[in-house]
Amino acid sequence: MGFMGDRTTLLETGRFVQRDQEHAVDAVDTAEAEYEARHRSAAENGDTEAMSVLGSLLLRRGDLDGAEPYLRAATADGDRAAANNLGVLLHQRGYAEEAAGWWRIAAVAGSAAAAHALGRHYRERGDEPAAEYWLRQSAEQGHALGAYALADLLEHRSDVGAERWLRAAAEQGHREAAYRLARTLDRRAAAEARAGAADSGTAPGGADPRTGAGGPHTGAAPATGRTDLRRPGPDTGTGLGTGFLDFGTGTRLPGTGAVLAPTGTRGPGHGHPGAGTGAGQSGTGTRHAGSGAGELDPAVEAEQWYRQAAARGHRRAALHLGAILEERGELKEAGRWYLTSAKDGEPRAACALGFLLRDAGDEDSAAVWWLRAAQDGDGNAANALGALHAARGEQQTAERWYRAALDAGDVNGAYNLGLLCAAQGRTAQADQWYRRAAYTGHREAANALAILLLQGGDAAGAEPWFSKAAEAGSVDAAFNLGILYAGRDDDRTAFVWYERAAAAGHTEAALQVGIALLRDGEEQEAERHLRCAAGGGSAEAAFRLATLLDCRQPPAGRPVLGEALNEKSECEEWYERAAEQGHRRAQVRVGMLAAGRGDLEGAARWYREAAEAGSRNGAFNLGLLLAREGSEPEAALWWSRAAHAGHGRAALRLALLAARHGELDEGERWCARAVELGPPEVAERAARLREALHQELTA
Repeated sequence: MGFMGDRTTLLETGRFVQRDQEHAVDAVDTAEAEYEARHRSAAENGDTEAMSVLGSLLLRRGDLDGAEPYLRAATADGDRAAANNLGVLLHQRGYAEEAAGWWRIAAVAGSAAAAHALGRHYRERGDEPAAEYWLRQSAEQGHALGAYALADLLEHRSDVGAERWLRAAAEQGHREAAYRLARTLDRRAAAEARAGAADSGTAPGGADPRTGAGGPHTGAAPATGRTDLRRPGPDTGTGLGTGFLDFGTGTRLPGTGAVLAPTGTRGPGHGHPGAGTGAGQSGTGTRHAGSGAGELDPAVEAEQWYRQAAARGHRRAALHLGAILEERGELKEAGRWYLTSAKDGEPRAACALGFLLRDAGDEDSAAVWWLRAAQDGDGNAANALGALHAARGEQQTAERWYRAALDAGDVNGAYNLGLLCAAQGRTAQADQWYRRAAYTGHREAANALAILLLQGGDAAGAEPWFSKAAEAGSVDAAFNLGILYAGRDDDRTAFVWYERAAAAGHTEAALQVGIALLRDGEEQEAERHLRCAAGGGSAEAAFRLATLLDCRQPPAGRPVLGEALNEKSECEEWYERAAEQGHRRAQVRVGMLAAGRGDLEGAARWYREAAEAGSRNGAFNLGLLLAREGSEPEAALWWSRAAHAGHGRAALRLALLAARHGELDEGERWCARAVELGPPEVAERAARLREALHQELTA
């Protein structure tokens, strides 16, 4: 019973809230009705201000027929706001020239709104000098829309004065102006960063190092990376439309006639009056903190204006703000702004939010936002969905989304379709899709097409596509050109392309440059490239670097009293890094170093790992350790594996073992194998042993 009572109370409370809301709406409607009735009564009695206000109320409501007589009457009595609003009404009815006449009258009388409307009227008609004159009149009176429209006109002409007026409009709360000011500052920051990179000699942008060796690099990951949201793009402002209502009253036009000619004013083409508040002097009288020119770094100030525009509901500003925060690692706040922008209908924000969710491990939620973005025409999101389905083995669905990306104008869709077809062995279709993307300038598609041609035996056809991709900035293509020329024994040209790829951060290219420099005796330069490659994850580079450093070490002497015996040198650390990456020769070397320190258990572990991976030296050394520990049968197994792989010393060990056990025929056979394999000192010993065994057998 108590529960039912609580529920009843809750329902009644809900009814009370609903009634309160209804009463509030009724009260507002009643107040508006009373306000209108009061002004209607005053207007009927000839009150000019009341006629102006009543006309603006009816105009805002869409009652043009009801508004016009009141606005005309108020205008005839010299009301500036009524003249502007009459111009708005006539513009809505299609009488643009008559509207412009009333806007001119209001503008001459000092109406900033009318000057703004008149300026836009002239711009629509292509009369830019007149448009600039009236928009400047409006802007200098502190009218935010006038300042923005003037900035838009000046920016269209690439006039440097545009930023001043964008800033003035933004400081008065114009969100589109705040966004476009942020874009201007963002582009400036990017240009300064590029100039700084050029001055310092650093390469613009990093490459994605790929560490596979032994063949051309395809760069075959599906193109699903985030679009560069901060890249300058074609941002369009609000279109030129009709005038804006002026609700200001109390300012009368000069004179009392219905049609008043401007007196004592200077028209377009006669210069601009000096009166006005000046740039940045908004009606609020408050400048945005740090918004003065030169006070802040452009990137920092751009973020502030993005934030202001985003807070006022500008969805593209929220998108760019999210991109800045994501780049800085502030993923939580970035996600909030992406979400805000995506909910407002920005597909790029929905796409970016999907990538954030994917990176956080929530693929299902990512797919929801990608789907929303793709359905709104975002090709990047469609590519991401395609890659997601391809990874799940859903090839048909993946192909459908890649095609959708291509239909949306994203050439990555064609590249990804090529990758999909190539993975399925549909070479002809892959060729077609790669070509389609490559002809539009897609550098990785050109690289992939070249590899496809090379695999088909058409090296002559592959070379120009490699060159085109490399010249467009494909690091993989530059490396692949190096491989191509190295295969032709043109080491000089190969080195040029390897060096170019290495400069852009390509790990395997840096390794090849290091090897070439070592071959030419340039150890210092070789070391620098080997360090780059090893740091990028190349096991071969780490091993070669360790070998280079090892050769420079002085011969190990007798340990000094108190000296730490287990301290590892830098070369041993590089050997270990290579060994941990599965480099067999490095594993053997680490095993030898461990054995030298007396760490037989560690040595055996590394020897065994190398041996099981196919290293004959690892198998031989493991056999030696096992034999010393008394495990001759197991040692013989590893020596046998090494001998069959071509290790002469292992064959000699097996021959000695067989001789000791009285297996003379077996011993003689292994001696013959050791003589065959060498090296010379082993072959000599094996020959003597074979002779002894032969004499024993024939005695």
